[in-house]
Amino acid sequence: MNKHRYQAKGLQQVDWEKLAEAAADRRLVFAVDVAKEGFYGAFLVSAQEVLVTITWRHPQETRILEEHLRALGAVRIEAAMEPSGTYGDSVREVLRALGCSVYLVSPKRVHDAAEVYDGVPSLHDAKAAYLIGRLHLEGASRVWREDSPERRDRQALVAELDLYHSEQRRNLNRLEALLSRHWPELGRVTELNRAGVLRLLASYGSPQAVCAESAAAEALLYRVGRGLANAQSIAAILDSAEHTLGVTCTCGEQHLLQVLAEELLRTRQALREVERRIAKWIERDPPLQPLADTLGKTTALVLDTAVGSPLDYPNAHAYLKAMGLNLKERSSGQHQGRLKITKRGPARARHYLFLSALRFVQRDPVIRAWYLGKLRRDGQISRCNALVAVMRKLALALWHVARGSPFDSSKLFDLKTLALAA
Repeated sequence: MNKHRYQAKGLQQVDWEKLAEAAADRRLVFAVDVAKEGFYGAFLVSAQEVLVTITWRHPQETRILEEHLRALGAVRIEAAMEPSGTYGDSVREVLRALGCSVYLVSPKRVHDAAEVYDGVPSLHDAKAAYLIGRLHLEGASRVWREDSPERRDRQALVAELDLYHSEQRRNLNRLEALLSRHWPELGRVTELNRAGVLRLLASYGSPQAVCAESAAAEALLYRVGRGLANAQSIAAILDSAEHTLGVTCTCGEQHLLQVLAEELLRTRQALREVERRIAKWIERDPPLQPLADTLGKTTALVLDTAVGSPLDYPNAHAYLKAMGLNLKERSSGQHQGRLKITKRGPARARHYLFLSALRFVQRDPVIRAWYLGKLRRDGQISRCNALVAVMRKLALALWHVARGSPFDSSKLFDLKTLALAA
């Protein structure tokens, strides 16, 4: 490969008339390497012929590029891009408005092809643009299908859910760290994320303030505590406040504890509101109801948003692969590699399915028996890997559940090998 293929020109340096003449009556591919601002694009008419590679600043120069592409007139342009988050969405919209067919090229394919064509393992923006175009010309791309407005609304709802969950985890960690200094006993006698505990901290902030108004604090816990509203647990909290080994709070530290508790209460309320909206989505989408009955409404909507409906896949293993739960192996000669999941699908789908697997292991006697048996049989296998095996079983089952089969954990395993067998 000649070095000039990787040299990029600015928009003002390109002879656009010459480009139009060279591309006349030929298949022209515009391969775009997406960035935050510095975009690169390669115009190819074949895998071996790059007409020109350009670079421009987005969005400052994108309108100029749009005018140049429009001036190409009758030349049919195929655009090929990577799914680089949201940074390329506005450029893709411009290309669609110009009548270009837009294709998606996998970033993994581009990464793996870095050394294939020129023997050099380097990968930079101009080279990436060329690789995207060449892979498209060789058929290693697919038509970029836009999500429907309904699906985009679902994605926004799930992103909002993740935002609140992330905020809750961060603030809970901050609260735990502060309480380990000022009230270390509290986390030993109760869970910190309970509504009653958070309301107690929001109202009083420090164990000293709780002790100063113990009667009012006790009444608050009875009123708000719900799960805490029994004499034994409330007495344990008040006793820990009275005999704490923690460092006495200053006024500023007490206020900070109150602020954190208030933020956690606000986040809990926001999460409940998002979960109510998710429940409404499920009610409006009957095909999701079987998954919701099996996994819960939130997990069902997350999986549908991340990988689509199981009804979209021709078989159960295709659905499993979409989640990145299919197995890979690296073996050579006498070396036998370990089987691992590919993790090529959306991480969010695996995260929620992992949480579902945890719940099934705790609540379903058949799945729990198989899980414990696998830990015994495989010896060195970790609990996490055993849970991943449960996830794979669940993913296969969901494909059938979506088609009307009731979920039956006994169909996932050979009951003769389990202690539960009749």
